[in-house]
Amino acid sequence: MILYSNKKYLIFFHRFIFVVVMLFLLITTITVSYSQEKNPTVNQTPEAVSKIDGTPVVLGDKTLFIIKKNVGSFSPEERSQAVTNRIETIANDPSIRLDGLKVLDQQDTTNIVLGKKLIFTLTDNDARAAEKSKQELAQEYVQIISDSITKYREEHSLNNILKGLFYSFLATLGLFIFGKIFNYIFPKIINRLQNWRGIRIPAIRIQNIELLPASRVSSIVTTIVKIFRLILILGVIYVYVSLVLSFFPWTKQLSSKLVSYFLEALYQVLLAFVAYCPKLFALGLIFFITYYILKIIKPIFTRLGNGTLSISGFYSDWAEPTYKLVFFLIIALALVLAFPYLPGFGSPAFQGISVFLGILLSLGSTALVANIVAGIILIYTRAFQIGNRIKIGDAMGDIVEKTLLVTRIRTIKNVIITIPNATVLTSQIINYSALAQDPNYHLILHTTVTLGYDLPWRKVHQVLIDAALATKDILAEPVPFVLQTSLDDFYVSYELNAYTNKPTVMASIYSQLHQNIQDKCNEAGIEILSPHYSAIRDGNQTTIPENYLSQDYQAPGFRLSPLDKLFQQFNGNNTPKSGE
Repeated sequence: MILYSNKKYLIFFHRFIFVVVMLFLLITTITVSYSQEKNPTVNQTPEAVSKIDGTPVVLGDKTLFIIKKNVGSFSPEERSQAVTNRIETIANDPSIRLDGLKVLDQQDTTNIVLGKKLIFTLTDNDARAAEKSKQELAQEYVQIISDSITKYREEHSLNNILKGLFYSFLATLGLFIFGKIFNYIFPKIINRLQNWRGIRIPAIRIQNIELLPASRVSSIVTTIVKIFRLILILGVIYVYVSLVLSFFPWTKQLSSKLVSYFLEALYQVLLAFVAYCPKLFALGLIFFITYYILKIIKPIFTRLGNGTLSISGFYSDWAEPTYKLVFFLIIALALVLAFPYLPGFGSPAFQGISVFLGILLSLGSTALVANIVAGIILIYTRAFQIGNRIKIGDAMGDIVEKTLLVTRIRTIKNVIITIPNATVLTSQIINYSALAQDPNYHLILHTTVTLGYDLPWRKVHQVLIDAALATKDILAEPVPFVLQTSLDDFYVSYELNAYTNKPTVMASIYSQLHQNIQDKCNEAGIEILSPHYSAIRDGNQTTIPENYLSQDYQAPGFRLSPLDKLFQQFNGNNTPKSGE
């Protein structure tokens, strides 16, 4: 089934190429023929193409001959108009026979007459302008007039008009059949193109960079086919109208003008294409060189990235962003080189659009350029890598993506925060993972506990260290340590410092560490009180949970003193006064 489908595809492709080539050859042949008619200098001598001034004598849409000289006060234009009117009158009257068309010689002139009607008078000046004798020129004009009138009458005959109607009917029938076939074929072609999406119509890629996805390429190809269909329909209608108009003598001249307009446009397009071929060759050369330069440098950066190739001072994680920068610079350079060879370069419209786009880019790209420059600086300063646990301002989390424009962080709450690179560059960056893989350096997690002065500090140190060692992902080596950071009015601040090599689970480590501090303090009989908390122990139970207290523990009772002591007054020597 697959082979059959491929065979059908190849047959369709070959037929399409054949039709395109035949159309190109046909158009080229017609255009070249038209160019030779338009520029007869190709196959004629300079004498034959020298410009001749004069006014033509016409019948219908055909030029019979040219009158170049005046006779007395009659200009060539007036003589031409008079001769044209006489010939048209004879041609439109079928009852007038052409047997009497002859040449009459007089003393100074030679006349062309039909019976007793004068048609044209030739002078010596006319003969000299044509470089012939008057008799030879007159006989030539007689033959031209006779043949032209005969052909004119045949074209305007009833028989010829009926033929025109019949041919018009055939042309209309052909147009109808073409429309039916056209409407049947093109929907199938468009449907086939849509089915080939991602199969025979792949994505456009340069190396591993996808410029256009397969769906977009398929849409572009489908649009091109639809535009080609529209052009083909308009072309067929244009040919049909010109063909039908050519069947009738009254519209034959209009048909010739329509064909002339089309061939003129086609001729100009062909001339423009031929003139553009050197520039097209230059564009192809630029594309060829650019493509193979990119193809050569890609494996180099790939080897730098995977470590098979090393350059002193060049880190492997620089390989991909450096390749992207080099890729961008090469493409930019290629566009700059190709810019002068683009169609329409140098035209006022092209220059106006270029200036307009340049102004828009300069006005709207300030933030864009700032973010790109910041992104490049962040890449080569190696402030952080993908997966690092960092803190930027108030945002803390793991790096999930860094581009030339933005940096994305996933917090411990699974919230994605997008920060512009310009903001990242001007902020303080704390990287918890920078030294995670270094065996000589580890991240230190720290927390502070405040305890009263009544507790022995050595005992507190040991309890806190035991709590740290009991915490998962806290390293036993180096050993945790405690710092007494301050001696305040009511308490001492103990800072517990512990090492870990798993900064990505900091939140979990801190939670377990705080739990273990509570457990170890409770086991050691240490109460963790708020900084200014005070308790009267008379009748109050300790704040340690009951499961950590001994079974024989009892809350202390209230202590009472005699009230008379409260009313004792002492003298200056703190002794009772006499008589009291």
